[in-house]
Amino acid sequence: MSDLSLQGVRVFLVDDHPAVREGLSLLLANKGVVVCGEAACRDEALPLLATAAADIVLVDLTLGDESGIALIETLRNKDQAIKCLVYSMHDDAERIQAALTAGASGYVTKREVAATLLAAMASILAGERYLSPVVEAALQQAEPDESRLIVERLSERELELFRKMGEGFSTADLAQYLDISPRTVETYYARIMEKLDLVGVKEIRQKAIRFMKAR
Repeated sequence: MSDLSLQGVRVFLVDDHPAVREGLSLLLANKGVVVCGEAACRDEALPLLATAAADIVLVDLTLGDESGIALIETLRNKDQAIKCLVYSMHDDAERIQAALTAGASGYVTKREVAATLLAAMASILAGERYLSPVVEAALQQAEPDESRLIVERLSERELELFRKMGEGFSTADLAQYLDISPRTVETYYARIMEKLDLVGVKEIRQKAIRFMKAR
């Protein structure tokens, strides 16, 4: 990843540790990123974010006595939603999934290298969701429970399509196999994304492949 891709990007920091915010500010400034504001909690962050014109909000999940998830939910529900990237010490699947469900666009743990954080920012700005290697591993370890939830949430037809995606079927293959139009296949994609909290066909396919490997 080129540092040029982050030149001029405006980032707002929300972390209850001043030393962490200071360290992040130095790191990001060296990469040409503009730290347009910082706060220690949700109530402090919201009024500042109203005028900060931030491209990304970097959010810790532990903000004193409150959770950063509440801030993520608030920002997602605003008229002009701001992209949130979780930067936290927590690496358990339950908290990771809660943050993603709340609307986080990515998740990086604080024990990963700075390059991972920068890669996450670049990916999010490109419209993609980013999960760090540690986060991916944590979610994969929780796969047995996740497989059960997938079966519970998807209809029989959706699950059939999902399984075939895990076997490598393309949109055209699915349309032919299920005897439906490609447009109808895309409708199924949208339903599966909503039910499984996924972003894009690529994420459906990745989850479907893991699902089939775990069977």
